[in-house]
Amino acid sequence: MTKLKMPVGLGASRVTVGSDVTPAPPRMTAGGDLRYRYQLELGLRDAWSMIAALSGPSRPSAVGGRPSRLVILLHGLGADGNDLIGLAPYWAPLLPTAEFLAPNAPFPCDMAPSGFQWFSAQDRSPAAVLAGVRAAAPFLDAFIDDALAKRGFEATDLALVGFSQGTMMSLYVGLRRSEPVAGIVGFSGRLLAPELLASELRSRPRTLLVHGTDDPLVPYESLAAAETALKDSGVSVETLTCTGIGHSIDENGLRRGGSFLKDVLYGAPP
Repeated sequence: MTKLKMPVGLGASRVTVGSDVTPAPPRMTAGGDLRYRYQLELGLRDAWSMIAALSGPSRPSAVGGRPSRLVILLHGLGADGNDLIGLAPYWAPLLPTAEFLAPNAPFPCDMAPSGFQWFSAQDRSPAAVLAGVRAAAPFLDAFIDDALAKRGFEATDLALVGFSQGTMMSLYVGLRRSEPVAGIVGFSGRLLAPELLASELRSRPRTLLVHGTDDPLVPYESLAAAETALKDSGVSVETLTCTGIGHSIDENGLRRGGSFLKDVLYGAPP
């Protein structure tokens, strides 16, 4: 069976994300450490500049002209948008009027000399991972808002697709947006902090989760755990088990993901 080995990173080509904006000098205030205040202001300005500049490769709709649908692809640890934009040609025949965007995650990977990360994986404790996801969420939310506004699209014209960390981000952000996106497809990922859904859930987009039984990085058991938590929260969720597949996307997952996206973006009933 053909496997599309989507990398978890640690070797993907790096694309620079940043800004040339220079912060203003610190404001003089009575007391306090001016150097610390300046560094803090610099950090905040750089963060908002990066949010505005978050970008990556894209592919226009297969039929040309103005697209009517949008698919945002979110890569995994240590990779960049080029890793998932390669899915666009496979799905384009099913989604002929869809544009594909694959933004680079906002932070340089701290485990390799190249690539990006949505959050660090050096400390994998639940608290550290959740803090990292919460820090990255505004970047993704801003990117989504900007992409929809520029095209005059509604949230229901958009689907999120993630791999590994990208799945975690898709679920975290997608379930907390005020207006539900059309759907979420998650490959080889997991649902973070399911205990928070009761208080933080704001929308219930249709969701497809795909996972390989031999995944050595994100345990296959994460699939059932996510399915249970999502269903308990009223989210319509479908799953696909890929027997013998590791941390990658196989032909079955690719096919099922495409048909799911066609359903949620072009109005087919659940």
